[in-house]
Amino acid sequence: MLSRDELVLWYERLKLPADARAIIDCVRSSGPARRVGGGRRNVTGRYPSKKMGVTIQFESHRVELAAIYEMEHAPDTLEYYDQPPSIKLLYDAASGRRLGVLHTPDYFVLRENSVGWEEWKTHEDLHKLAEHNCNRYRKEDGRWRCPPGEEYAAQFGLSYRVRSSDEIDWTLQRNVQFLEDYFRGDSAVVPSTIRERTLSCVSALPSIVLRDLIDLTAGIATPDQVFFLIADETIYVDLCSAPLAEPDKVIVFPSKDVAGDPARREGFARPPSRSVPQTFEMGASLTWDGRPWQIANMGERQVCLLGQAGDFIELPVPAFEALATQGRILRADTDRQPRARVADHLRRASQRDLEVANQRVKLVRLCLDGSPMPSDLGTSARTLRRWAAAYRSAEREFGNGYVALLPDYAGRGNRNAKLPERSQQLMVEFLDNHYENLKQRTRHSVWCALGSACEQQALPIPSYKTFCRAVHARSGCVQTRKRQGERSAYKEEPSTGSWS
Repeated sequence: MLSRDELVLWYERLKLPADARAIIDCVRSSGPARRVGGGRRNVTGRYPSKKMGVTIQFESHRVELAAIYEMEHAPDTLEYYDQPPSIKLLYDAASGRRLGVLHTPDYFVLRENSVGWEEWKTHEDLHKLAEHNCNRYRKEDGRWRCPPGEEYAAQFGLSYRVRSSDEIDWTLQRNVQFLEDYFRGDSAVVPSTIRERTLSCVSALPSIVLRDLIDLTAGIATPDQVFFLIADETIYVDLCSAPLAEPDKVIVFPSKDVAGDPARREGFARPPSRSVPQTFEMGASLTWDGRPWQIANMGERQVCLLGQAGDFIELPVPAFEALATQGRILRADTDRQPRARVADHLRRASQRDLEVANQRVKLVRLCLDGSPMPSDLGTSARTLRRWAAAYRSAEREFGNGYVALLPDYAGRGNRNAKLPERSQQLMVEFLDNHYENLKQRTRHSVWCALGSACEQQALPIPSYKTFCRAVHARSGCVQTRKRQGERSAYKEEPSTGSWS
């Protein structure tokens, strides 16, 4: 809910008159004007709203509960109140007599750019009411209206909307109900390691569907954890696009910005065209828009494709070749190979690598789109250009550029031994013959003796730190047995069984 300061700023932005502000303050400070009642044809209830911090009444689980789900999860809905104080509607009856009716709308809704009353009804009920008296409810230009409600609201600079069941997006409703427990749960149950690794999979693999993401993160994240990340928008799914219960149809994006920009979404929803031409022959398996197909016949003018469900489609040869050139139709093995290589990069990346790459990819996408960069960038323009060039290069090789932004900290530096092989052999001999025996000489004394031996043979002397590291690498029950005997080594031996 809005604080008092936020409410005042919102008033000023919408330039609401004093009368409208008084009505809004009255609604916000009042309880519901009435309790909803059930009947033979409707189911009533209360919805515990996380956005409002109170329970919201509904008088119909088919319409009003659906309206609550929509307002609860719509980002432009700031506040909503059920059964606001009654208003008086004036209109002519069918007989021509003037009527004044006290009316309690279903909801009073504060949105980013509008505020007013809303009445939700089924399509069938609205048609019956319009037949009874078109002065109260009528349909104009494909939209239901209540002229007396609009007239009452207009005198205060507010709105009155009639909402029909035809407006309800049932895919959104199904997905919201699917995610309800995840919305209410604590997303902190998903550790940062799992969060970063899952986000990296979505950022690295374009057009990844939910089923592939769950399979790819098996052993890293559970399906429940993936749904938690969708619920808190760490990864983004358009809840209006496809049911989450059908994961083969749901495309996952790294952010809402990528999904919301048509140009970026199109580029992200399919791999770029390959520089290596693809060859197709009859019987070859391929993927088109995420679905598997098989070439049933290749004629001079038509290419016939057979789907898994037995569906059959014919494409003109020029159209088929154009889709293949654009990378929208891919051989199945061509499509899997880059994904496997990218998945291998992600498996070998450390947690720190993924965190850095997830930050870099946001900046690179802004740079490539020509979007404004954040004020606290902290990265030079030259570095950003280098990242963008590497991103584009990897895009041509792997089908996406994310892997080029992995810093690979573990692979940096010179991993080759700097000591000559003879110095290393001499150090091992001194460990075997002078340190690991019952005399229990100190590491420093053995290291001094090793240094004298190296000087006599004109060999580089291992540093004391290197010598201690070698001692530590050989630590364990074997070393303890050589220096302190069987009894001391017994407690370090691994367990060979359990008590029965």
